[in-house]
Parts: sequence; C-alpha cells; structure tokens
Amino acid sequence: MADELIFYTNPMSRGRIARWMLEETGVSYRTEVLEYGTTMKAPAYLAVNPMGKVPAIRHGSVVVTEAAAICAYLADAFPGADLAPPSGERGPYYRWLFFAAGPVEAAVSNRFLGFEVPGDMEAMIGYGTFAQVMDALEGAVSGGGYVAGDRFTAADVYVGSHIGWGLQMQSIEKRAAFEDYWARLVARDAWRKATERDDALQAERNPPA
Repeated sequence: MADELIFYTNPMSRGRIARWMLEETGVSYRTEVLEYGTTMKAPAYLAVNPMGKVPAIRHGSVVVTEAAAICAYLADAFPGADLAPPSGERGPYYRWLFFAAGPVEAAVSNRFLGFEVPGDMEAMIGYGTFAQVMDALEGAVSGGGYVAGDRFTAADVYVGSHIGWGLQMQSIEKRAAFEDYWARLVARDAWRKATERDDALQAERNPPA
C-alpha cells in the first residue's frame, strides 16, 4: 500500500514515545523491531535513518525520524485524531514540544551523566541551568491542564514522556506539578495500550529464566 505506515522501534528506547503517539492517532501501522548494534546498523535500516537509531516511521514515501518530529508529523497527517491545535493557536504547542526536545533533553541528560556547566559558561549552553529548565517546565504543566491549553495534544505525548521517564529514573525532581501532570497522562487508554504492547515485546525478547 502506498500509504502504509511502518514503525521502526525497540521496546527499550524512545520508540515508546512514538508508539504512544501512534496509539493516540488510532491508525493502523506495522511494527519492525530492531536490535542495537545489529539490525539498527544494517544497510537496510541506515537507508531509513543514517543515524542507526530508533524510532523512525515510514508513511508511504515519507520518512520521519526523531520522536518530537514523529509526534508533530502524525498529528498533522491524521487530523481526525485532533492531536494538534488549529494552525493559528499553535504557539504554546510548538513552544513546549520543542522546549522538551531541546533544553529539557539536554539539561536532563547532562545532569544524569554528571556534567555540570561551569557558571561562567551558562550563557553559552542554550538552556542556562538545570534549575531554570525545571522551573519553566513546572510552569508549563501546572494548573491541571495540558501544555497547549485545556486539551491533550501531541505535545503532551512528548513532554509527558520526558517527565514520566525523569520521575522514574530520578533524573528530574519529584515536584507535585510533575507528578500530577504525569498521573493525568497515564490514565489515557492510548498510553496504557502502547505500554502493554511494548512491555509484551520486551518480555518476548527477554523471557524469564
């Protein structure tokens, strides 16, 4: 089929973000599970993503990599799922989607790896300080709503995934706003369905002894 949707992933990867987004759309897709160091680095997949990383999707002739881009693409490709605000109301949607892909990802990764930006270099790092990023993120998810307003969007899939993982890995602070926001998201049917599918895939790959 010209418009077949193929999802390239590994259940122990950021592919879980894309899986959640796919389940939110409700569309049919085919999953190809790749392994680190082997099929992810094979010529067939490098033709899809030269970085040799997952997730990626192929929708007909269109290839999209990077989890944030996949979320944004799927929201536009399947407007019936209502996962993006109207075009004239997308300021907060784009802002927080790419805030998570940029400052949050960088600040949390650096902190988790033990890298501290020297005080006199904070203006050059882009995100400033870890504390500034956490304060801005807290503001985005406070108030009982979602990052783009009072309804769930693709931006929440991406922002929420970072917060959920951060809470689990203790790489972000356990602030009440983060925990409350994450609790709203994990109550969604699509999140539960996506998680069950990835957990089942992981169990198949690593059966109990």
